[in-house]
Amino acid sequence: MRKETPRTPTRRTLLGAAIAVAGTGTLAACSSSAGSSSGHGGHGGHGSAGSAPGGYVDPAGKEVAAAEKKRGGTGRTRKVRLTAAATRLDLGDRTVTSWSYGGELPGEAARVTAGDTLDLTLANHLPEPTSLHWHGIALRNDMDGVPGLTQKSIAPGADFRYRFTVPHPGTYWFHPHSGTQQDRGLYAPLIVEDPKEPLSYDKEWVVVLDDWVDGVDGSTPDAVLKELRAGMDHGGGHSGHDMSNMSNMSMTSSSREEKSPSRMMMGAKSDLLGGDAGDVKYPYYLVNGRTSQAPSSFDARPGDRIRIRFVNAGGDTAFRVALGGHEMTVTHTDGFPVRHSKTDALLLGMGERYDVLVTAGDGVFPLTALAEGKKASGMAVLRTGTGAPPKPSTRPKELNARLLTADKLKADDSVSLPSRKPDRTIELELTGGMAKYDWAFNKKPYDPDQRYPVRAGERVRLVFTNTTSMWHPVHLHGHTFTLGDGPRKDTAVVLPNTTVTADFDADNPGLWMLHCHNVYHSEAGMMTVLGYRA
Repeated sequence: MRKETPRTPTRRTLLGAAIAVAGTGTLAACSSSAGSSSGHGGHGGHGSAGSAPGGYVDPAGKEVAAAEKKRGGTGRTRKVRLTAAATRLDLGDRTVTSWSYGGELPGEAARVTAGDTLDLTLANHLPEPTSLHWHGIALRNDMDGVPGLTQKSIAPGADFRYRFTVPHPGTYWFHPHSGTQQDRGLYAPLIVEDPKEPLSYDKEWVVVLDDWVDGVDGSTPDAVLKELRAGMDHGGGHSGHDMSNMSNMSMTSSSREEKSPSRMMMGAKSDLLGGDAGDVKYPYYLVNGRTSQAPSSFDARPGDRIRIRFVNAGGDTAFRVALGGHEMTVTHTDGFPVRHSKTDALLLGMGERYDVLVTAGDGVFPLTALAEGKKASGMAVLRTGTGAPPKPSTRPKELNARLLTADKLKADDSVSLPSRKPDRTIELELTGGMAKYDWAFNKKPYDPDQRYPVRAGERVRLVFTNTTSMWHPVHLHGHTFTLGDGPRKDTAVVLPNTTVTADFDADNPGLWMLHCHNVYHSEAGMMTVLGYRA
């Protein structure tokens, strides 16, 4: 068993931009040509940025093509055209200017059946370069949507054609992958139907959670990042947000842009998150694009069995979620089935997904998403009868009852990884702090040249040791891992001063991002690359 340190290839790749999308889709029974691009937003010669990385698998190389061919598929193709553009968005009790997919928030869900080919063309009508990342999908590497690593950026006015087999059923989503674009309105669900669906239910409710700052009183995610990077030395070193005397308030910073209020969060505490709850004080917390003052509503009948698919699309917020008056049965996390577990509430880190079943009661019920540690919440409404909607400040008792987190789950036998000793161990220390805003792995900020090597066929063990005062939801592209003897996941919450072990099979060649799914932490440098050796 080997312990690895990063190696550097001889040829340099360049870090690029991000994503955006939206629109409508039509199903086409015919197949079309291989994944290519139109306009000037395409691959060029290689998936990375026009040059093959020395000693590593090329994202558009023969190994990637062979892995895609091995996936097989149904022979059906789902064609979609999406447009990313600046737009006005109605949040319910106010309207903001932001960026979105097709003028909707969230963007319209893309739906395919496992084994289908998704053939999606993204038109970039944004003022910045962009791309599209498919969160949780074990897809071909040159379609993963990471500019400067797996593809060229899509320039303003250009488009790009993503085409790949979608192998596994489950709840996924797509979003940007450079800069802070994801913390605008650039996200949408990707629902992959199971052709042999084992669950029985009457209705499905897709619930997307988000924290919102863009376009509010002059704020933008870029301005938030600038303020955070300016830093505030409260003890120095890696002490992070040790500011318990700040009474959960945001402070005025001289580094913030004129006329834009400070968004730096102080004193947000949560025992569930190991102390410090977050960096950013958001003015709104949304459920399906609406504030709790004017919530979205889902209609059903008493007794209906409802499958709820939860997605946390937030930038800096964990959500504790409960449906007032109902017990939830958890069936999946991050797309993969688990042994069914009953709970009253769930805790979702950024990027995580959970599927649950509920049996609807008779009446009007709040689905409350508590912004963990931030003393605020979002809300949607389940309506099966007449009655006034719950008040925005409603806190169902279930929020403080049984709480389920990923470490309490077990993978369903159908998706459990077979027992095997790791062939390679990669140790990653989560480092950095608020004072310098220097988040990183092993104290090394992101550089696309820096890669941790793996080889196809290996069982790889990732050991995450969090030495910071902040929790981090860590996401691996192109794979799922097993948390000890627990569930299959692609995003794992690592609490302060803890170690999390995750095993995966190296069965999808390419160059794959591994990063914190806090938008601001990753942009500050808490990203790295796992690279398959050629």
